[in-house]
Amino acid sequence: QVRLVESGGGLVQAGGSLRLSCAASGFTFSTYTMGWFRQTPGKEREFLASIRWNGGSTYYAQSVKDRFTISRDNAKRMVYLQMNSVKPEDTAVYYCAASIDWGRNIAFHYWGQGTQVTVSS
Repeated sequence: QVRLVESGGGLVQAGGSLRLSCAASGFTFSTYTMGWFRQTPGKEREFLASIRWNGGSTYYAQSVKDRFTISRDNAKRMVYLQMNSVKPEDTAVYYCAASIDWGRNIAFHYWGQGTQVTVSS
């Protein structure tokens, strides 16, 4: 079955860096758009970044552009989110997701269970 498993979350100081990983299985990873989202209690899930199946194109939310970088390794079926210069407002549960589509506002079909990131000030 489809599985997306995030890892790499934890506690980090403001200004520091963290790399999230997402391991995918159960679908043809190399043909899917992959994305990262985050959510805090009481708020809607927020899109952060997406990367096309071949890694050739990316989209970023303005809130993380220039600080976060999405990448993928199709051979390893992995997608990553490098988070630099983190801020306390980056504290959230981070999710990876997969979509068969590509574009700015697309539906994501598969979701991971999330990993908690906490940024201390």
